[in-house]
Amino acid sequence: STFDVIVVGGGPGGSAAAGYHSMAGSRVLLLEKAEWPRDKICGDAVGGKSLSHVAELGVKPMIEQTPHFRVDSIVFSSSDGSEVRVMLPEESFNRLEAGYALPRMQFDYMMFKQATDLVIDNGGAVVQNFSVTDVNVEERPSGPAITGVTGHIGPKKDGLIMSFNAPLTIGAAGYNCPVSKKITESVFNEPFRDDEHFCGGYREYWTGVGGCEGDTGPIEIHFIDEVNPGYFWIFPVGENVVNVGVGMVISEQRKQQGMRSSLKKMQKWITSESERFSHRFKDAKMVGGTGKGWQLPFGSPRSTPPSFQPRRGAMAGAMCVGDSASLVDPFTGEGIGNALVSAKLTSKYFDRDKHADGFPADQAAEYMEALWEELGNELSNSYRLQGLVKRKRLMSWFVRRASKKPKIGEILTEMIASKEAQGQLYSKWFLFKTIVLP
Repeated sequence: STFDVIVVGGGPGGSAAAGYHSMAGSRVLLLEKAEWPRDKICGDAVGGKSLSHVAELGVKPMIEQTPHFRVDSIVFSSSDGSEVRVMLPEESFNRLEAGYALPRMQFDYMMFKQATDLVIDNGGAVVQNFSVTDVNVEERPSGPAITGVTGHIGPKKDGLIMSFNAPLTIGAAGYNCPVSKKITESVFNEPFRDDEHFCGGYREYWTGVGGCEGDTGPIEIHFIDEVNPGYFWIFPVGENVVNVGVGMVISEQRKQQGMRSSLKKMQKWITSESERFSHRFKDAKMVGGTGKGWQLPFGSPRSTPPSFQPRRGAMAGAMCVGDSASLVDPFTGEGIGNALVSAKLTSKYFDRDKHADGFPADQAAEYMEALWEELGNELSNSYRLQGLVKRKRLMSWFVRRASKKPKIGEILTEMIASKEAQGQLYSKWFLFKTIVLP
């Protein structure tokens, strides 16, 4: 029942963390609440930031051998109907490094399967159908430390109760992660949830959507009045299947009335009545049972954080990754890339020999500082861009200019892919010479 590392959650972030720590020589226990393969609600796009980690973990060849959609461009549109299609760099596309879109049931299963192989090969274990009921905390002279988890395998009533211990526990169980809640609310009495920095999402799979034929082409992001701040998306995922969804900041959604108070109702209106989009769904069919909602904890900076940005995500004995660490991009809603970045970073701060008696608090603090150093500028700029979307006239003007000036279109794409480009967006001279000058 004792391991070097316990990973709670077998999604991309948890699978990557389990893989990286196993590759570093640690004996890992990977715990997953569901049984694979399982669905996960998401936009299904796997961007360039993710692909280096996917390749490093040995998953990229598996993606190439399964049905998927190759993303060669991104279509942006604004509330007045202005639209621009921006091609991704041809060199990256030809090297298979531009991006993919495929159902999370496929992608997550491949990540989990590869992690399972890496974990088992290094003497670890993988347990599915395990629900964490408590995150164990021990009071030590140096302060509180997480020492492991307790939970049950199978149904709550007649499941087998088990406890596991490790010097390091990694929280990777998503937006409601028990490890993250224990760190923030229970141990440090800090807020776990802030609706100003949470997004609600709703997704459906459709077949036969107009303009989504083939296995190569664009993904679409539409900034529309009905979903602001947020967007409506159309992401083909291969074999004539399309991921269609809406996402909106929860604090803003709760201010809405009528149809706009429900993401599901908004999506139904967009696909069946909207002048801009309903014609594309005229001959399409929704795949039964695929309409599902979920929540995304944004990595946007808090104006008065009680400790670390965007929130406390580590302590003695534990580190959190991905959604569990509130690292979702507040502009794009993309979370897989930052989950994989944070997963790899945890392996750099844990040493199974040095930390055999427990992962220390000072290393936890260094991890949180390094994580914000790595992602903070990008997440902060994305939060500003979220504010740009609220200013509908400015966003419409920006998209119109982009349709006439290719350089601006390139900026739009790079805003999603590059933190350097996001930083340039806030240089007044750069904006003036790029957007205003001929």
